[in-house]
Amino acid sequence: MEIRVLQYFLAIAREQSIVRAAQSLHLSQPTLSTQIKNMEKELGKQLLIRGTKGSRKVTLTEEGMILRKRAEEILELVKKTEKEIAMSDSIVIGDVYIGAGETDGMRLLARAAGKLRAEHPGIHYHISSGNAAFVQERLDNGLIDFGIVFGAPDLKKYEAFKLPDQDVWGVLMPKDAPLAKKDAIAPEDLWDKPLILSQQESPNGKITQWLKRSLSSLNVTVTYNLLFNASLFVEEGLGYAIAFDRIINASENSRLTFRPLSPGLTDEMSIIWKKHQTFTKPAEKFLQTLMEQNLF
Repeated sequence: MEIRVLQYFLAIAREQSIVRAAQSLHLSQPTLSTQIKNMEKELGKQLLIRGTKGSRKVTLTEEGMILRKRAEEILELVKKTEKEIAMSDSIVIGDVYIGAGETDGMRLLARAAGKLRAEHPGIHYHISSGNAAFVQERLDNGLIDFGIVFGAPDLKKYEAFKLPDQDVWGVLMPKDAPLAKKDAIAPEDLWDKPLILSQQESPNGKITQWLKRSLSSLNVTVTYNLLFNASLFVEEGLGYAIAFDRIINASENSRLTFRPLSPGLTDEMSIIWKKHQTFTKPAEKFLQTLMEQNLF
């Protein structure tokens, strides 16, 4: 499977038309069609559903959608690799890729990046936000250098350093909510309330255990991946969000407020990378700067 043909396939997926894709690629339609048919033959799967004579629109099959996702990752990795190899040996110029969930702990990495940038202004940072599964998938596929995860990392797959900060669990709610009058929130305070929980919460998860109730017995009105969007649902009165502190503005000027859980609940954070990872110079310098700041 050639990189060039993957680019052709993505052009068709983007344009939803072989004709328009051929025009954008400056190829003839028969040439492009032949290339894609050869790819389908090589893979033994149909990738595109061609339209009828009255419609030139093409759609992706299930296998085509899988290939589109992987092709985007492959081309991103190729581009990243080309840039790394092209960098000069004497000057530290390049990119550092970091994946993380929403956490105020990112300030520690931002502080290190700020110090490093003063010495090496040619280093650029790319932050991908998502849940633990998203971060680990991108790390495993070589699309990021480092990831921030909560709880105990998988030391069979990753090298890890524990960050000195911890995230505090609590409840995000409107300032006029009945529970806002309390200094801290107990499990029984939430048993009859509409809840907004992380999509990662499992039947035996940390929050479920803290609540001392099964997920099926709770009134979960919304689940979220990243907290900002969930906070809009909180503002509109759809429920109480159980989340980390210091992510959403809950100051005097905000419509929202935050109360910690009681008994208290925290999560440790670690920065991880793949075992036997060969770092680029920018990534190596970044990790070295973190260590020099005695963050660990």
